[in-house]
Amino acid sequence: MVEFKLPSWYTTPWCQVVLVGITCFANPGMFSAVGNLGAGGTQDVVLSDVSNLVLYGLFALTGLVSGSINNILGPRLTLFFGTLGYALYVGSLWCFQVQGTRWFVIFAGAILGITAALLWSAQGAIMMSYPLEKDKGKSFSVFWAIFQFGVLIGSLIALAINIRNGHLTAVSTSTYIAFIVIILLGVASSFLVLPPHRVVRPDGSRVTIERASAPHKEMIAMARLFKDWRLLALIPMFFTSNWFYAYQNAVNAGMFDGPTRALNGTLSGAGSIIGAMLIGFVVLDAKWFHRRTRGYIALSIITVMTIIVWSVGLSWQTTFDRADAKAMLAEEALINYKEPRYRGKGALYFFYYFNDACYQALAYWIMSSLTNDPFQLARYAGLYKAIQSLGAAGSFGMDAVATPYLSELLSAFVPMLVSYPLAFLVIRTIKDTNYEEEHVVFVDDAKDGAALEAGSDRDEKASIQADSPNLAA
Repeated sequence: MVEFKLPSWYTTPWCQVVLVGITCFANPGMFSAVGNLGAGGTQDVVLSDVSNLVLYGLFALTGLVSGSINNILGPRLTLFFGTLGYALYVGSLWCFQVQGTRWFVIFAGAILGITAALLWSAQGAIMMSYPLEKDKGKSFSVFWAIFQFGVLIGSLIALAINIRNGHLTAVSTSTYIAFIVIILLGVASSFLVLPPHRVVRPDGSRVTIERASAPHKEMIAMARLFKDWRLLALIPMFFTSNWFYAYQNAVNAGMFDGPTRALNGTLSGAGSIIGAMLIGFVVLDAKWFHRRTRGYIALSIITVMTIIVWSVGLSWQTTFDRADAKAMLAEEALINYKEPRYRGKGALYFFYYFNDACYQALAYWIMSSLTNDPFQLARYAGLYKAIQSLGAAGSFGMDAVATPYLSELLSAFVPMLVSYPLAFLVIRTIKDTNYEEEHVVFVDDAKDGAALEAGSDRDEKASIQADSPNLAA
């Protein structure tokens, strides 16, 4: 197949990270915005929980193979197929709002679980493998900020539409229409992403010279992941990284009215953006520390932050339970942002998601520090999302059977604390660079098929040319 020459700026890792961020801005970003409205905007917590249980259950199963699918199909097709479930899911919520079709919401959740695993594996591979090692924290920051800007914009849309009507118990139809239009634009944007062999880093190195992997190689490579003690040690961190969403969404749906749920969603998006930018630029890629030291500092900051933020949440949680939330709904006495009793609650949601962004950043940064191989990092991303989604399925299952709010909070808080010492053990194994162990191919090396020979760095190439000038022709 003939490949057209592309502008140099378009083949840079930063351009590709921004593009995949735009795709996620318009798809999972809008999905998260709807979720942050409380119960997917339906106010039917049981239906939302069942749908999310099915969604994350299938997400977990598909995640085990989605990294390999990405390596075979390439990120562009994988992203495209990954976007298709989001419009269907938001459309099902709209249909439920108008027609009351509960089965469609659950069916759409199942489809989304399968497609979302594909999207996030491709996203993880691009974000972790395309940039230089010194930019991997910033890469997460840029991606996460763009993605979460979707949550922020989506919530602002909902806030602007719903706030005029006062105390809403459900999201308006026009909100869903706005979300679906944005999602469809995101589906189209997935075709702009380049495969790794066409991406050139700022130092002139290619991400990879291979176009795709083979199915039998992927089967062997995936089996080997479970022999790596470092990935096994990270499983508690993976498992917990989406567990808390069910609790936070349940409380948002149970305690606040429609406009206030939208405001909380807006604050959540803002917290995620600011948290991601600070942890990535200021800590994980701080140039004055060695890479492992940066990992230790980030882990320490996130541990302290988790204890403070979730302890504040715990202190509020002890003042109410599900019976109180049910009574408030029946009496139309849900919390409104204009009331004194809302004071501090918006800040709590801001810092819940500030902490979440830092937690996710550390997980991705640790994985990306273990290797630069885009195919291996796609497998890591798939496994990460599989374990993460398994945890999310469990948490939404707990919420679906009306588990006490306090129990849900503790089931999220305690495992996070347990995951940090294990993450510390993995950070201890991180090296300052993996370039010395992994072949690096530069653009000049790739010309005329020279890159098909053993991948060498520039020093090695210069040495060969000095000994045998004819080889440089």
